[in-house]
Amino acid sequence: MTAGQSGGARAGLFNSRSRRLASDAVLLVVAIVWLGPYAWMTITSLKTLPEITRAPAYPLPQAFQLGAYREVLQAVPVMRYFVNTVFMATAIALLQIALALPAGYALAKLRFVGRSAAFVLVLSCLLIPAQVTFVPVFTMLGSVGLVNTFGALILPFGVSALGTFLVRQALLSVPDEIIEAARMDGAGELRIIYLILGPMLRPTLSALFLFSFVFHYNDYFWPLVMTTDDQVRTLPLAIALLREQGTGVRWHLVMAGNVILSLPVLLVFAAAQRQILRAVTARI
Repeated sequence: MTAGQSGGARAGLFNSRSRRLASDAVLLVVAIVWLGPYAWMTITSLKTLPEITRAPAYPLPQAFQLGAYREVLQAVPVMRYFVNTVFMATAIALLQIALALPAGYALAKLRFVGRSAAFVLVLSCLLIPAQVTFVPVFTMLGSVGLVNTFGALILPFGVSALGTFLVRQALLSVPDEIIEAARMDGAGELRIIYLILGPMLRPTLSALFLFSFVFHYNDYFWPLVMTTDDQVRTLPLAIALLREQGTGVRWHLVMAGNVILSLPVLLVFAAAQRQILRAVTARI
């Protein structure tokens, strides 16, 4: 190797390390920006209210206090709200998966008149927020006596346009020969959809479950307008009630409540992150 080639190799190695360091620095900044509010929320929940009001920008507590968590558990029935929230979010996610599979299968693998128009209609539903349909849905549910029940919280979200779209896109990469072979073996359409194609779409369905669960677990608007007492109210409503109790905003309780609210979602994400990465980086 000549001196010129050796110098060029060292320059290339230096440039490669520089790019990697720059990339790591950018990722570190993004991580700090992303995790900073969570760290601030957790630290603030460990302070006392006089300490927060006296020096709200001071980063560390004088002493780690768990009194805010004890007050939250005494002020509201957290476990009841938590069970209501998990049940509602899980039921919605499972119902969306159960209905998105046949809908996506029809749009991806069946041939019928109006299929393209149906797909465009599904895509257009992605642009309509739930608040737009609130009044007619509330009126309809009220006429059949479902307001302030889990039915009012679950049924309006049972069909997911996003879920149908994700399943349809994933099924496009599944060879038709698999479906034809299953039909030749005597399998019905429901067996093909749920027992043959369903397991093949596990990463997509896992990602759909997590997206749906997190969205509805944190939903505030719909449970607020559809519930009238504590029997079916969800945890985000309880956290909002903490802010209104007493005189002034008790930030240590609000932050402690938000830590309690966020923890289950972070655990679900940690458990399902591998499936989500597979769904994002692969077609099935």
